Amino acid sequence: MTRILTGDTFFIIAGPCAIEGRDMAFRIAEQVAEICERLSIPFVFKGSYRKANRSKLDSFTGIGDEKALSILKEIGDQFSVPVTTDVHESDEIDTVKQFVDVLQIPAFLCRQTALLQAAANSGRVVNIKKGQFMSPESMKFAKEKVESAGNSKVWLTERGTTFGYQDLVVDFRSIPIMKQLGAEVVMDCTHSLQQPNQSAGVTGGRPQLIETMACAAAAVGARALFIETHYQPELAKSDAANMLPLDRLERIVKKSKDIYELVRESTNSKL
Repeated sequence: MTRILTGDTFFIIAGPCAIEGRDMAFRIAEQVAEICERLSIPFVFKGSYRKANRSKLDSFTGIGDEKALSILKEIGDQFSVPVTTDVHESDEIDTVKQFVDVLQIPAFLCRQTALLQAAANSGRVVNIKKGQFMSPESMKFAKEKVESAGNSKVWLTERGTTFGYQDLVVDFRSIPIMKQLGAEVVMDCTHSLQQPNQSAGVTGGRPQLIETMACAAAAVGARALFIETHYQPELAKSDAANMLPLDRLERIVKKSKDIYELVRESTNSKL
């Protein structure tokens, strides 16, 4: 079932933080698909089928695995786009791989050997988020764990480095460094602006800076942007403080694509 993006075309990974229901997921997928069609940009739909890494015990975790995974597969089939979701345990993968094209490894789990190799054995694209505690150079070892299982389809995603207790900092040198490792590099424009470990147990964020993150990443060669988006972020049940309002997405994606293509053309003309 795997739908894999080929070539070096700029693309986006976008969708809600979590699958909260069929109607909301389809509404977001439809609007993002329309934007990407207008801009001639490939699109990977993202939605977490289960939130397994929340700070508080009573945080929203999902609507049920089978229901959420079925929604993801239905979106992929209806809009003819790849879909992705995160996985947290090795024993999830045999089930999850039947519904998605890309398995996303959360940043805190990027060194988990058994998880990475189980994801590799699925045959799906494996998108590894760089740990907040990892240097870009050290991500070569995570990549090698996937490749050692015979899977060369690896993406690496930058999402910032922990700075103190409640902030993240993005070092944009990490994007060209990880590109030199031979992986497709993605910029997570939403989670890199998180303000984690808030006293209330609910993560904060600075979504007004998503455009800045996106444009800067495109300028240094990130092939894709990861943007969580929602038509009413304030009503989202997960990561409401981080998500981009859907009506702002098209401007940011178009601007970032233009920057990416301008830099690529300039680089190629010098070769």
